[in-house]
Amino acid sequence: MIEPLPLVSSLSPSVLSFLDTQLHTADDLLEASRLVSELQNDCHLLDHSLKDLNQNLGTYLLAYSTHSDQVGLLFRDINTKLTSFQSSISDGDGKEKREKSETFLGKELPALAREVARVEAVRVYAETALKLDTLVGDIEDAVSSSVTKNLRKQTSSQNSEEARFIAINALKLAEEVLAKVSKTRPQWSRLVSAVDHRVDRALAILRPQAIADYRSLLTSLHWPPSLSTLNPSNLEPKKSTNPLFTMQGHLKQQYCDSFLALCKLQELQTQRKIRQLQGHNSNLDVIHQPLWAIEELVNPISIASQRHFSKWGDKPELIFALVYKITRDYVDSMDELLQPLVDKANLSGYSCREEWISAMVTSLSTYMAKEIFPIYIENITENRITWLHFIDLMISFDKKIKTLVAQSGIMLEEDVNMEKVSCLSVFIDRPDWLDLWGEIELSDAIEKLTPVLEDEKKWSTEVQESVNILGSEEFKSPAISSAFLRRVSSIIERCRSLPGVEIRTRFIRSTGAPIIHRFLEFLLLKCQEAEGLTALTDDDALIKVTKCINGCRYFESVLKEWCEEVFFLEMGSDGGIFDEEIRKLEEFRIEWVEKLSKVVFRGFDACCREYIKNKKQWMEKTEEGWGVSRSFILGLDYLQAKMSILEMNLNKMDFVGVWRQLASAIDLFVFNGVFMNYVKFSEGGVERLANDLTVLFGVFKGWCLRPEGFFGKLSEGLKLLKMEDRLVRGSVEGGERWLKQNGIRHLSVSEVERVVKSRVYGN
Repeated sequence: MIEPLPLVSSLSPSVLSFLDTQLHTADDLLEASRLVSELQNDCHLLDHSLKDLNQNLGTYLLAYSTHSDQVGLLFRDINTKLTSFQSSISDGDGKEKREKSETFLGKELPALAREVARVEAVRVYAETALKLDTLVGDIEDAVSSSVTKNLRKQTSSQNSEEARFIAINALKLAEEVLAKVSKTRPQWSRLVSAVDHRVDRALAILRPQAIADYRSLLTSLHWPPSLSTLNPSNLEPKKSTNPLFTMQGHLKQQYCDSFLALCKLQELQTQRKIRQLQGHNSNLDVIHQPLWAIEELVNPISIASQRHFSKWGDKPELIFALVYKITRDYVDSMDELLQPLVDKANLSGYSCREEWISAMVTSLSTYMAKEIFPIYIENITENRITWLHFIDLMISFDKKIKTLVAQSGIMLEEDVNMEKVSCLSVFIDRPDWLDLWGEIELSDAIEKLTPVLEDEKKWSTEVQESVNILGSEEFKSPAISSAFLRRVSSIIERCRSLPGVEIRTRFIRSTGAPIIHRFLEFLLLKCQEAEGLTALTDDDALIKVTKCINGCRYFESVLKEWCEEVFFLEMGSDGGIFDEEIRKLEEFRIEWVEKLSKVVFRGFDACCREYIKNKKQWMEKTEEGWGVSRSFILGLDYLQAKMSILEMNLNKMDFVGVWRQLASAIDLFVFNGVFMNYVKFSEGGVERLANDLTVLFGVFKGWCLRPEGFFGKLSEGLKLLKMEDRLVRGSVEGGERWLKQNGIRHLSVSEVERVVKSRVYGN
């Protein structure tokens, strides 16, 4: 018997809406049997789900009842013990009651307290386990419902998204409970592990499903957009249409919901990782993964772009231009449309702009590592120039990318952030490629410096410093030192783009340092040539050595100034990056400054031999018309001539070192040759010696105010000779005390004794 149709007025609005949708035309009536079959199938599935829920509810109630009975028994046992205690202490006299009370307070009460605490722990554990079981059940049901609705391919995905958000919310609640348990009850690790296992199974279903739905939406949005707007003749075309800005209505709402669901899942996964790694020395960078939703936007673009890349093997500039164009064209939508959704999902520490740029750069770096660099390396001998050109393109691309990032106010001071937005990060994983790049850069630099080394004009021309370095001193450096510095500076500037202190340090050590060593070897060779020809007795040889010292001083000063920059300070864990090179430059400079002073001193020594040997002159009167000893004038003329050459050609700082060392050597030489040579000084001899030393001090007066201060032994020896006889008596017996009283600091007691005995006083 056919049942009559129900009255229209008895149908609910939702049923009427459903029938209107499914039976809109007369043709739809032919599909009524299929519709009835689908509805019966859905009813059967719902009945099955309801049956499962009833079974789960019965299981939960039984478990709760069991725990409740156990807790009730424990409380009854405690109540019995308390009643027994009350009756036991009420019997007997006062002393017995006090003893029983003390026994209870000392032994039975602590045991009772422990029992109460154990019962409370059992109760809390039971409640927590039941709560987590309920939440995990909700998660599994929501995940199952979401999957079932996806398999039915319903006309609207709204219900599927709602089920997904229900699952995500349940996951969040469960994670909050697990985080609290892990913090307050670490001994319940098995309970946490069991729940994590079930949650992992749910996430293993939920995340792939959410990503699949997100990809489907991107396809419906016609993503990725067409990339055919770029061609070799036009590297900067107008911006292409952005599907993320043009989507409207229900499709936009669907996309935003799907994007938000992925972000919430990632935020949940991040919180779980933080909890699970708590107490371990974990790297937070491992927890901070790229944004899943942004990666799904970039992957199809990367695949589409590589079809163009394969055609541009001989024009790599087009590859970088295309990647930059795509990155720039869609970066605004990341800030305006997607960033609010990330913030809504509570994903802290994420910038959609930075994630978009990072994902695009990472896809480019991956392609270069797989397809471009291996080709260059196969024929590296022929591709050296091409390699350097490609590195130039990478550096230029990185600078433009960092400008895009900086427009949002994001600072890229940390190496981790720089790695994410630099295509040069390909060298982090392949240090052998970094070393190869360093070798090519070094070879290119040496090749360009070779004609400079052969150009004598670069040796004779002085550097015109635009600014003074480390003071106002004039370096008088040859132009060749500036040529070497420009090469080192060029390498350092290229190295600044490398994203990481370690690889920057490695690159500079392998490329910049050898150029400095080559410069030092060149200076040493020049000095040795000059020394080998004339033993530095010739003025031209002296000038050649002074130029080497000037170039070394200038180079050393520039390196020291560089090392004060933050860029270099970050590299110097055990000192500056160029500390070893600066030390070698200093050693070279000090060594040859000493040689210059020794050369001048040897010449002065040769000119003054007759003066030193003539012991009789100190007992003779001064010659008429001569204020200075004739034999001493030759040495003074030589000294003044050589020092004039050095003063004219040597930088002021090192010239000070030369004349001070020379003054010290002459002071000791003349003192030992005259004062300690067992001579006798008459009044006239003392006057002659005073005149000689006055002229000697005058030679050095142009470089200091009190030159006699640098001739300590001669000054104090002359002072002793000029003392009256009565003043020097007792100098030997007085010893150190007498020396201090008379201001003698550079002579010993024995030296003073000899000087005093050499003085011959008149009657």
